[in-house]
Amino acid sequence: MNPGMAEVPDAAARRRALDPSSSFIVQAPAGSGKTGLLIQRYLALLAHADEPEEIVAITFTRKAAAEMRERVLAALGTCRDDFNPVDPKPSAHATLTCRLAQEALQRDRQAGWDLADNPSRLRIQTLDALCASLVRQMPTLSEFGAQPETAEDASALYLEAVRATLERVAGDDAVAQDIGFLLEHLDNDMARIESLLADMLRQRDHWLRHVHHGRDRDALEAALGRVRREALQRVCGLFGRHGAALQREVAALARYAAAHLDERDGQSVASAGGDALPGEGEDDVAGWLAIAHLLLTRDGGWRRQHTAREGFPAGAGKAGKAVASAWKERARTSTETLAGRPDGEALRGALHALRNLPPSRYTDRQWAVLGAITRLLPYAAAQLKLVFQAHRRVDFTEIAQGALRALGEADAPTDLALALDYRIRHLLIDEFQDTSISQYEFITRLTAGWGADEGRTLFLVGDPMQSIYRFREAEVGLFLRARVDGVGGVALTPLALSSNFRSQRGIVDWVNATFARVMPPQEDVALGAIAYTRSDAVRDPLPGPAVDVHPLLEDDHAGEAARVAEIVARVRRDDPAADVAILVRNRRHLDRIIPRLREAGLRFQAIEIEGLGRRPVVQDLLALTRALLHPADRLAWLAVLRAPWCGLLLCDLHALTAAPRGAHGDDGTDAVKAAIPAMEQTVWELLDDPARMETVSPDGRARLARVREVLGGCLQHRCRQSLRTTVEAAWQALGGPGCIGRVADLDDAAAYLDHLSAHEQAGGLASLAGFEEGLARLYASPDLEAGNALQVMTIHKAKGLEFDHVIVPGLGRASGKNGRKLFLWLESPRAEPARARAGGDSDLLLAPIQETGAQADPIYAWLEAFDRRKARHEDERLLYVAATRARRRLYLLGATGLAQDATGGSVPRPPAEGTLLARIWPVLQAEFAAAARAVPDPDSAVLPDEVAIPVIDSSVCRLVSGWVLPAAPAGVERAAAAQRDGNGGAVEYAWAGEAARHVGIIVHRWLRRIAADGVATWSTARIRSLEGVFERQLRGCGLDGRDAGRVTAALARTLTDERGRWLLGPQEDARNEWRITAFVEGGYREFIIDRAFRDAQGRRWVVDYKTGGHEGAEVAEFLDREQVRYQPQLDRYAGLIRALRGGPVRCGLYFPLLAGWREWGDEG
Repeated sequence: MNPGMAEVPDAAARRRALDPSSSFIVQAPAGSGKTGLLIQRYLALLAHADEPEEIVAITFTRKAAAEMRERVLAALGTCRDDFNPVDPKPSAHATLTCRLAQEALQRDRQAGWDLADNPSRLRIQTLDALCASLVRQMPTLSEFGAQPETAEDASALYLEAVRATLERVAGDDAVAQDIGFLLEHLDNDMARIESLLADMLRQRDHWLRHVHHGRDRDALEAALGRVRREALQRVCGLFGRHGAALQREVAALARYAAAHLDERDGQSVASAGGDALPGEGEDDVAGWLAIAHLLLTRDGGWRRQHTAREGFPAGAGKAGKAVASAWKERARTSTETLAGRPDGEALRGALHALRNLPPSRYTDRQWAVLGAITRLLPYAAAQLKLVFQAHRRVDFTEIAQGALRALGEADAPTDLALALDYRIRHLLIDEFQDTSISQYEFITRLTAGWGADEGRTLFLVGDPMQSIYRFREAEVGLFLRARVDGVGGVALTPLALSSNFRSQRGIVDWVNATFARVMPPQEDVALGAIAYTRSDAVRDPLPGPAVDVHPLLEDDHAGEAARVAEIVARVRRDDPAADVAILVRNRRHLDRIIPRLREAGLRFQAIEIEGLGRRPVVQDLLALTRALLHPADRLAWLAVLRAPWCGLLLCDLHALTAAPRGAHGDDGTDAVKAAIPAMEQTVWELLDDPARMETVSPDGRARLARVREVLGGCLQHRCRQSLRTTVEAAWQALGGPGCIGRVADLDDAAAYLDHLSAHEQAGGLASLAGFEEGLARLYASPDLEAGNALQVMTIHKAKGLEFDHVIVPGLGRASGKNGRKLFLWLESPRAEPARARAGGDSDLLLAPIQETGAQADPIYAWLEAFDRRKARHEDERLLYVAATRARRRLYLLGATGLAQDATGGSVPRPPAEGTLLARIWPVLQAEFAAAARAVPDPDSAVLPDEVAIPVIDSSVCRLVSGWVLPAAPAGVERAAAAQRDGNGGAVEYAWAGEAARHVGIIVHRWLRRIAADGVATWSTARIRSLEGVFERQLRGCGLDGRDAGRVTAALARTLTDERGRWLLGPQEDARNEWRITAFVEGGYREFIIDRAFRDAQGRRWVVDYKTGGHEGAEVAEFLDREQVRYQPQLDRYAGLIRALRGGPVRCGLYFPLLAGWREWGDEG
């Protein structure tokens, strides 16, 4: 079915969501067009607004905010009253969007907003940006004063605050006593305490509001009692759904088992009177534990057989054995009946959870530790504020907390809150399922006092099935609660979308069938359990299987990587125009896959995957930095000599640094003594030792001589210039840029040098360890030359994206374990409706970290187990996100081991609990079983005669011996420079005169800026406001500035020209002023292309801007002459692009002052 030609199943909900007078919460599954609906809602509100600023749209990322702004402005820019769509059959969605945009434009004209020239009046921003703006408006209430700098990484500030806190240990006040108590609790491990406290400061917005509750023992123990009570109620409720006969049978079996168990086993059903099951009271816990022991194994699975250990002895004599056998059969039948019911899995989980219930009371030791922690943490947070003030830098958390202070409490709003209440009439929030409790509190305060009859609306949109950010404290239960209770005083009408515009029907059908089994049948607010909501396919099915499962029966990461490479190669061969994504749960799961892709010659873009510090060029730069900073850093100096710019062989390295020959005694002591002088000498000193250099090969001596000359000059002048300048100059002089294997390596080197500049202090590094820790958090640049055909990223990074083919390997691999926190807390939304709650909207549980060497703290262990249950539900949602990225095909790869069944046949071993494969095992088990049956019998397998031993490539990549730094070229060629190209054609500015040349340079510079910013963020009014800047730039070139009007005219004309906006608009693989170096006519030359990109048809474009005007003759004839003049130049550029990228290339000349255009080249 064409997705644009028929009404979709959820059309009524989509129409209702555009009612500007009502508030909604919309569940929008993957591929349902959530962003498009947000755009339409925003446009509908604009058509009825008094001012555009009264509509505020909030997203959680800058990328999402920019995309939404771009699409709103694009709709307003293209859907004018005289708009004639290019598509003769536009979709219903496009038609509706255009109509809403036209209504908004009509309101724009009536009110005189002039949004085309004032796009900044559209308030589409991130939550962080909104918080920062509130802080700036209320510097006193937010406790900031002047706006401080926001630190992307505040780790060093956290550590400084922690150390200032722990310095108080020598005092005699309460703080010192708490520190001492904590040291005793954690075995005096100061380093561990530092790490734990710093980690807590990073997350202080999550616990700071709880610490004062941590001193209310009654309230916390009441919460523990509620946990136990609700667990019992859940089990009773699940059993209550079964018939009275089955309940009586289970009670009878429990009494029979109890009668045959020794009292010391501790399993008793004394609380179960008569034929009834235990109740919901605290005294009933033992009875329910006995039933759990009866029905479940130790690991929590349904029990398949019952023995004397469970209270079912074999019996004595023939009659006794018959009775015992009958009871065992009754127990087996009852267990199978319970397991086979639709809610059997929920009952099994609820029974097993009873075994790990926390106690209802804290011990005195637990309470003392919790008290020390909850007193010490606020003190550390206060120290952090002092550190922030001293450095005039804060983190994002501090900005958010300042915004909450600026708003005041819901029942006591500040002047700012009242002013915002007046100014904001419509609030739209995207991705609401990823809201944390503190963010929810911010939204509640922002909408405090909104009445139902005041015309204010709240529009929340998201998909709880895609909530995968628990590590950012996202609480999916808030979405469920808001759907029932609303937010603050705003009642919300729930709406649900179901149409899937992204995936072909085969994928949608598979996702519907699979996740209805994988996800829980019922929602649970506290656990964050989300029931699956089915989608309706809009796109037709494609031939062949939509989902391809690859069961791997050995935990062989190399074999899995090879299979991934095979799939990619096959897809690229069969569907060369398609884009492919490899999505993994954890970056470590790519350790074998990325090298295998490179071995297969499959170029890819790795999005925030490879650590910057792991790139060879960066490792070499780090070794060079350490060597220049510390002449005695022997390892760094050896790495410098082994790096490609020197490439010293191992035998030469050994000769240079080893003990002299002939110094070895029988017992080895002479060798040790002889080695000491060599070890005491630095590598740099050894390079100046003629005797030592004589032991090195002639080739090695030549290489060392060049390196010694370069580094000698750098060491001599190191303190006279910045560390970055020294390292960069040394790297270039040594030939580092000549050793790189890809263009992205230059970006990685630049990122390293920028990081070095940021950490430099007085010509050195304030902390080498801190510098390397920061480097470990940076990612290498993706290979932009690889294009977008194959991308590698985490599932989290892929959220919101879509690809033709999606490969998900590593399903059988577990994710890394989270480290322990100083104390655990659980703030979960109450499951019951608001009117039934007492004591607040959330339950709070706290538990301190266990004492070093002691048994696990039971409350801490229960909170960890509860967190693991929440994590399992999020794993289900993570799988859903991965599966729903695919448009055409989905490929799943997972590995598990083999086991043998009772007949000796091969069966797949169930996957480990922490893996994604374990979550989807009910669906994939049959395919793994089929693969196991196909495995040949080990006894009949033919063993190879010889085992192949892998050959290790010990060759070293290095510059040729005698390499010298090439002389700088006399000049470079630039399309807009006063030089001649290789064909002798004069470039524009050589004849245009000095003023025209500088006008052209400035126009080029600003066109590059507009394309980089996004053309939708620019307007003619903004261009006109910059005319003074243009005038100053021309004066800086030695002109009087009178030609600034020509710059303004050229840029404004481009923005009002449809062709100009297309050229500068978002395009795939777009480059501005692309520098390409090529060997031409016997030498290297650099070419700079003004604009290059690939269009929707896959054709590459090479565009040159020509800023000359025209007076007199016909404009068309002038443009034709200019095409003849510049065609050889652009044809050369096209040839370069064709050689680099392949495929068709078209050339274009664009004339900003004339809005003129000429194109030619490959048709594609």
